[in-house]
Amino acid sequence: MSIGRSSPASYQGIALVAPTSFGYAKTSRHGAAWYIGQTLAEMIKTAGIDKADVDGLAISSFSLGPDSVISLSQHFGLSPRFIEQLPYGGSAGVIAMRRAARAVQMGDADIVACIGGDTNQPGSFNELIADFSTFTRDASYPYGAGGPNAAFALITQHYMQRYGAEREDFGCLALAQRYNANHYDAALHGHKTLSMQQYLSARPIVGPIHMFDCVMPCAGGEGFLLMSEERARFLNLPYALILAADELHNAHQRDPVQYRAGWTEYADGLYQAAGLGPQDIDLLQTYDDYPVISMLQIEDLGFCAKGEAKNFVRETALTFDGGGLPHNTSGGQLSVGQAGSAAGFMGMVETIRQLTQGAEKNQVSGARTGMVSGYGMINYDRGLCSSATILQAGTAVGGGQ
Repeated sequence: MSIGRSSPASYQGIALVAPTSFGYAKTSRHGAAWYIGQTLAEMIKTAGIDKADVDGLAISSFSLGPDSVISLSQHFGLSPRFIEQLPYGGSAGVIAMRRAARAVQMGDADIVACIGGDTNQPGSFNELIADFSTFTRDASYPYGAGGPNAAFALITQHYMQRYGAEREDFGCLALAQRYNANHYDAALHGHKTLSMQQYLSARPIVGPIHMFDCVMPCAGGEGFLLMSEERARFLNLPYALILAADELHNAHQRDPVQYRAGWTEYADGLYQAAGLGPQDIDLLQTYDDYPVISMLQIEDLGFCAKGEAKNFVRETALTFDGGGLPHNTSGGQLSVGQAGSAAGFMGMVETIRQLTQGAEKNQVSGARTGMVSGYGMINYDRGLCSSATILQAGTAVGGGQ
């Protein structure tokens, strides 16, 4: 007897508020706990609540050790009823939202702070990739293939050979995101423009991957608060709603080289639950540690057929003001920087900011719906985690305290 995969229950009644990006810097003397704490402080200030009102923590960080989320409760002077530590990298933002939403729906917490934060100190990235997992430590790093570049060079080369994509196609993504970053003050590369000639002539790194295909490690924090819609309206906060969300891990494990991920297994269910289709999405945030991974997400989420992302990015305006499909509207990791696990929250934070009309210079006009997808935890030769959500703008109504 075969039992079909169940669909997640509704997230009705949950509001996402106070999207916050904090302190992006190439290197920092501060630790991860400082970035997480400062992000939390900014969120509390934005929401106009007391620190004691936060009774849930969902935290993701690569550089927090030897501390953990429970240590943070003492550092921050909190007594949470709900607590999660999320080792899912680029998928952590959507997963934090899912876990926190269920906690609020079940009465296990009233306000959950969902935060990704990491530092970047001299030599710390090399230490991270050297001991990222037992696969990395035992089967990759000793042979000169430690770190993500080698694995993503393999994935990129395979994708190019299988589907006929060219470097210029990946360049379309990088250039559009750099344009978006030029209108987003926090982007570390936002003060620099990027031309196709600069992209194509950039220093080679490994295989088909060149410098502008790689993200820059940095320090920073990203976060948002999750609470009931009723509470958000009472506090008169602009908010976003969750129409659908899902995740799947270690999908398609028999594929010799990764060219798809778990999105293929639940994208249709997301659209069905949301009552929307890809054509109804006003903006898309994909996890972009390398351009090829954004191409996989564009395809697997139904914006074009498998192998057709090369044509899609050539023919579709991806800038926030281009009238096509605004994609990674803050510039994404490729132009903002990759602040460790904070990068897994970047798409969530930016989408909430867009849907609450708080994006300022890179605001997508009339944005009402947004899709966020996550991809994370490269283990030997592929990313194991996938997640995605569809969000919708909510309407705040004046209240009182």
